[in-house]
Amino acid sequence: MSSASTPPRFRRGRRQALQLLGTTAFSWTLAAYYADDALAQPTPAVAAPAQLRIGYQKSAVNLVVLKQHGVLEKRFPATRISWLEFPAGPQLLEALSAGSLDFGLTGDSPPVFAQAAGKDLRYVGAEPPKPESSAILVLADSPLKSLSDLKGRRVALQKGSSAHYLLVRALDKAGIAWADIQPVYLAPADARAAFERGSVDAWAIWDPFYAATEQSIRARVLSSGEGLTGNNSFYLASRGLVEHHPQLIKALFDELTRADQLVQASRKEAVQLLAAFSGLDANVVSRFIGRRPSSPTTLLNPAMVVEQQRVADAFFRLGVIPRQVKVADIVWQPMAAEYAIHGQTSPAASSITPAVASRL
Repeated sequence: MSSASTPPRFRRGRRQALQLLGTTAFSWTLAAYYADDALAQPTPAVAAPAQLRIGYQKSAVNLVVLKQHGVLEKRFPATRISWLEFPAGPQLLEALSAGSLDFGLTGDSPPVFAQAAGKDLRYVGAEPPKPESSAILVLADSPLKSLSDLKGRRVALQKGSSAHYLLVRALDKAGIAWADIQPVYLAPADARAAFERGSVDAWAIWDPFYAATEQSIRARVLSSGEGLTGNNSFYLASRGLVEHHPQLIKALFDELTRADQLVQASRKEAVQLLAAFSGLDANVVSRFIGRRPSSPTTLLNPAMVVEQQRVADAFFRLGVIPRQVKVADIVWQPMAAEYAIHGQTSPAASSITPAVASRL
């Protein structure tokens, strides 16, 4: 039976069954990985809080893996762990600064806006740059062919998101002033609707929204972040978590890095897990995962802080944040003693054991 003659209900059922199979296979692999790793590397004890509230987005691959398999719930059984999903980083950091979250992942711009607004939070960790995971899109039949064509056009974006900085850098490259475009500030879902009906001329967006739009309407990429921005991702935490549970943060980094190692080693199964979780088509997930490099979690290094300061300075020059900020002022720099877990003094990544590697 050809795909054209297959009833839609059957195709949906088959897709859901394949996603369930992939999710189950990945869960088995994940369970085996953690079981073998526990035998090779006993998990050190960490004093944990009574509750831990984690904010994430669909793009937060490593957090989603931990959530879906209950890794943190198993490691910290005395802690009540809550997971809250957000459409974008600004909303996530608003919740964190309001005391509704303890820990979360965002792109580069949201922390700058939060710091400029006087929000009380800390940069605690980072993942490597993902410049290809964001882009400025136009419709396939758009007359816009280059970044210079954005002058005078309506461009959709989430204000204060990583896409905001991408657009700033793109305009700088094209020699266009911010005042020479018409920014249309919309959350991703509303921006896509406006983009599809032609209410805006272009859309600055990140994965997986970027991949989903490419897949569904064959949008054209005017420019990715390559050569414009690192599209860095940062883990942020409340002051209370940093001051009272620094070793927990170290433990979170280790678990996030182990989750990433498994995603890299079992890409196909990871795609199915993320597709089943997010409701996105597996091809969409495969596309955005393919643009994502290996992403271990580390403390911020000096180069990351310098790059993030460039982001902050760019927004201040444009007058879109109310005051100049010094990023380093809210970067967590733990003392070795408070960060160490059983003699570990840096965010060392756990390695996949030979037994597990042979199965993956």
